[in-house]
Amino acid sequence: MVETHQHRIYGFALSLSGNPADAEDIAQDAFIRAHRALAGYEPQRVRELKVSAWLHQIALNVFRNRVRRKLRETVPLDSVAEPHANGLGPDELHDLRAAVHRLPPRYREAVVLRHVQGFNYDEIADVLGVPAGTAKSDVHRALAILKEELS
Repeated sequence: MVETHQHRIYGFALSLSGNPADAEDIAQDAFIRAHRALAGYEPQRVRELKVSAWLHQIALNVFRNRVRRKLRETVPLDSVAEPHANGLGPDELHDLRAAVHRLPPRYREAVVLRHVQGFNYDEIADVLGVPAGTAKSDVHRALAILKEELS
């Protein structure tokens, strides 16, 4: 499970936190929590599990818990590999990452899941625990904020 999902979970955590060290900690904590949880699951539940969405939800919860525990300065996202950022120069990519990090958490989480992690709206809804329409709306609002800020 770790070998299959480690890069996506780390990338997701890095997109949320903006700090490579924090992202490593978040990813590691997420996999530890997932391993512990799986030990208590019935075999039927394990077979029906949507592993990727489940791991992203765990990582998101770990991130949210870390934010709640300590107030941290906003750090620009400067080393996330963004598959949909083709054609942007280094300065433009840096500005985009910084703008994404300044989004309200609700919108940042949704837009990162959609445009960095490549999730569809149903998967985003599963991870965030919201209806699919809300997930779509949050992504749309995030993109509108980014467009306005970057124009």
